[in-house]
Order: sequence, then C-alpha cells, then structure tokens
Amino acid sequence: MMASAAFSLKTAGPRQVRTHALKARRGVRAQASALSDLMNARPLSKDDQTVRSEVSRYYGETLSDSSDLKTSACCTPNALPTILKEALSRVPDEVKAKYYGCGSPLPAGIDGLRVLDLGSGSGRDCYVAAALVGPEGSVTGVDMTDAQLDVARKYVDDYTQDTLGYSSSNVKFVKGQIEYLDDAGIEDSSVDLIISNCVINLSPDKERVLREAYRVLADGGEFYFSDVYCDRRLPQHVREHEMLYG
Repeated sequence: MMASAAFSLKTAGPRQVRTHALKARRGVRAQASALSDLMNARPLSKDDQTVRSEVSRYYGETLSDSSDLKTSACCTPNALPTILKEALSRVPDEVKAKYYGCGSPLPAGIDGLRVLDLGSGSGRDCYVAAALVGPEGSVTGVDMTDAQLDVARKYVDDYTQDTLGYSSSNVKFVKGQIEYLDDAGIEDSSVDLIISNCVINLSPDKERVLREAYRVLADGGEFYFSDVYCDRRLPQHVREHEMLYG
C-alpha cells in the first residue's frame, strides 16, 4: 500500500517516498513469509501418518457425540439462513449428534451442482447439500474415519428417497484422505463446489489439500470452508498435545 491516512505521495519529499516504499516492500515480504510458514507448518515431533491416526482415533473413538467434545472450538452459529435450517431439520438425529464442525460452509443457489465435502465426518453437511442441489445434483463426502463413515452411510437411501423424495440417492461417501483425493477416486475437474467444515486445520499437509482441491474443481468452481486458526505461535507442548490438536 503506497498511501494511507497518515501518508500522502502528493506532499511527501523524495526521501519520505523512498522510505515509505521500502517499508511497504518489507511488509509485503513479511506477509509472504508468514503465509509460507503457515502453508508449510507441520506438527512438531510427529510424522503425517501419526497425526492422521490420532485425529481419526479422537473423532472415531474418543468422541461419541458432540457433547463429548473436549474443547469449545466447535462453535457453529445458530443463526443459519432459513433454507439451511429447514434442510437441517430433516437430517437424521444420529448424523447431527456426531457433527463436529465449526461453521456453515454451504452457500445458497447450488441447485444441480456437483459438491465435494472434504472431511465429511458423519455427513451432516452432505445431507443438507443433498437437499440444496436437488435430484439433478450430486454430493460426495470424503473422510478417513470408519466410524464416521458408518454413520454417514447408514441413512443415505432412506433420507434421499423417502425424506427428499428422489428416485435414487444423490449422495455417496468415500473413504480417503483429503490430501490424496486422487487415491479416493476423485477425478480432475469433476466437481463444481468444494465445502469443508473445520477439517483443513487438522491436515498435516495443508498445501497438498489446496493443490488437490484446485485439481478436482471444474472451471469456475468454488471452494467454501469454515475453519479455526490461531493468531500467534503455539508452544511445542500445545502443538504436540493429542486432544488439543484434535
């Protein structure tokens, strides 16, 4: 930024302009460096597979439902748009009980779209999306935790065909890691909309998550996610704490 309320190019002398420009360049470099640090961050003293195993165990075994959450990080707002509230009211109770998101990444106006949910968990957002995209759209949820996938798959046919009245299901759940959508069978340019709810923060390789998202999105596709982040460096004992990481 070359101008602000406290600095004017019209009134500043040459030395002031050079000094301000140098500070601006330093600020840009600092921001780029911070973004690079964020994208390349890794949990300390743990390999990627250990992180995934701990996350899967926390959400698949430690937690029975949302009342078991060990922190208050999951903070989905209650003031949802009416269309989402109506769709959510028809989602099976068990699916809602095992939901561990922190927001609402579903946009309006997605009728007929192909939707992919990264880290779909019990499938709550996928069930809602199934109602929003209509029978001509489709929804795919990808998750790595068997216990969550079992719940997500349990009600698909009854929900889509009996509750929504579709002739066939427009939802499927696939086991896989969000960093490796290719291994989960998600093809290039095959989805119109990607959603994710409080999952990318758990990934040990966030840069790869974004690369894969870009690969599978069709031209003009969009990525909506709700997530948590910290605004300062965390000490090592916090970054290595299994429950806090989950």
